[in-house]
Amino acid sequence: MKIIDGLVFHEGKGFVKDTLYTEGGRFALSSSEDTILDAESCYVIPGLIDIHFHGCVGHDFSDASSEGLAAIAEYQLSQGVTSICPASMTLSPQMLRDICGCGRDYSQRTPSGGSRLVGINLEGPFISNAKRGAQNPDFIRQADFALLKELQECAGGLVKLVTLAPETEGARDFIRQVKDSWLRDISISLGHTQSDYETAIQAFASGANHVTHLFNAMPGFTHRAPGVIGAAFDTPGCFAEIICDGIHIAPSAIRAAFAMFGKERIVLISDSMRATGLSDGRYTLGGLQVQVSGRHATLEDGTLAGSVTNLLDCLRCAVSMGISLEDAVQCASLNPARSIGIDGTFGSLEPGKTADFLLLDKELHLVGIYKDGMKC
Repeated sequence: MKIIDGLVFHEGKGFVKDTLYTEGGRFALSSSEDTILDAESCYVIPGLIDIHFHGCVGHDFSDASSEGLAAIAEYQLSQGVTSICPASMTLSPQMLRDICGCGRDYSQRTPSGGSRLVGINLEGPFISNAKRGAQNPDFIRQADFALLKELQECAGGLVKLVTLAPETEGARDFIRQVKDSWLRDISISLGHTQSDYETAIQAFASGANHVTHLFNAMPGFTHRAPGVIGAAFDTPGCFAEIICDGIHIAPSAIRAAFAMFGKERIVLISDSMRATGLSDGRYTLGGLQVQVSGRHATLEDGTLAGSVTNLLDCLRCAVSMGISLEDAVQCASLNPARSIGIDGTFGSLEPGKTADFLLLDKELHLVGIYKDGMKC
């Protein structure tokens, strides 16, 4: 395929009027295929990658349902998210085994009608009860290397992220065990934590390299107690997730986070739950009751319980808050790919990478979705 006259996203250059080629489902330097795609007046961007969300259209990854996961993947693809790394919740070991096995089975079938499953995000159970947010306290447990090993085996190697509260018992030993083992490629993400700066910086020095939904479920960033946020800022290469749904974080804090971490380290996530794509009402998340009203999803005590916003809408929201489109695109495609180690294949429009791309008009409406070089 030859893609002509589009404003093509290039890392470090922004949008350039350029010609793209695909060959055999990958971006290429040229193409023997006859198809020409006229992208005039459109932005051409990589397919989006959501590395932290729970569900949508009535389904949750933690349901461990193959039919549900297929429905989730179908919706995500319809919204421009071509690759997904869905998140579990704080649940029993057996439920987590079932979830990981479901993800493994789905990835082996490689269905063509939905987003590609590129990983599994274990958001729990190794978290702080004090900062559990919408996680179920009945299943919180201390960091357990043997359990993580078992879950990775169940997942067939798909686990890419695990959330950890570094102040909890055994956390530092857990990090060292992971980084000294065949599990070393799993990113350890600090989150659902009440850690202070010193404890967090030690965890990063030991091998943690990621932060679960920055600002949310952690102490605030203050001038005498910078906490996890300050420790992440002081750790080169540490990625920081941001939920940019217009609810979880104020616009000024979004702009401040981009100023602190730069476009290279922010990862936009949706953190969406099963009500995404549906109407207001009562839903569940990790076995807990959630009330959805407009863009708010809350537990009965008012605690925010994930979002009801997909990643493309989060990208649009970031732009509406003053983040440049090129920065928002990088943070929703290339950065998430880098953060879970799949950027050699996904996340940008470079020759040799999988030909997942989107066409957006000037108002950022979705005009076209292409996965493996094929229109969806």
